[in-house]
Amino acid sequence: MTRWLDDDEQRTWRDFLAATQLVNEALDRQLQRDAGMPHTYYMILVALSEAPERSMRMSELATRAQSSQSRLSHAVARLEERGWVRRRRCDSDRRGNYAVLTPEGFAALAAAAPGHVEEVRRSLFDVLTPEQLGHLTEICATLRNTLEQ
Repeated sequence: MTRWLDDDEQRTWRDFLAATQLVNEALDRQLQRDAGMPHTYYMILVALSEAPERSMRMSELATRAQSSQSRLSHAVARLEERGWVRRRRCDSDRRGNYAVLTPEGFAALAAAAPGHVEEVRRSLFDVLTPEQLGHLTEICATLRNTLEQ
């Protein structure tokens, strides 16, 4: 039997969808405007910048960027065209590839980061009270821990 959402649950669900979409759109607009890159590219550059030797297997990067392998491969190709990322073959697995952040890519990330952080603050943190932020932190951790299993 289907457990339909009641009116309060429906309102919460729709507000959640709208809020997450609006925050993501604000971040994407800011990065496109100020750094000439979509939020997806920024997330890839961040993941690589935090990885040992600024390098990560493509399959792991796809998971980290919450992307399909083919979508990630397309994005990495665009980042390669800009000189921000290069691919390197995996020595132990001929089918595997690594994405490696170049110095130019790290510089692009470093230049984009201050504006991005300010937009994150403006779009999310500045509009919440400390109590709301505590609740949001707890809610997000619960959702992530449940869904990542």
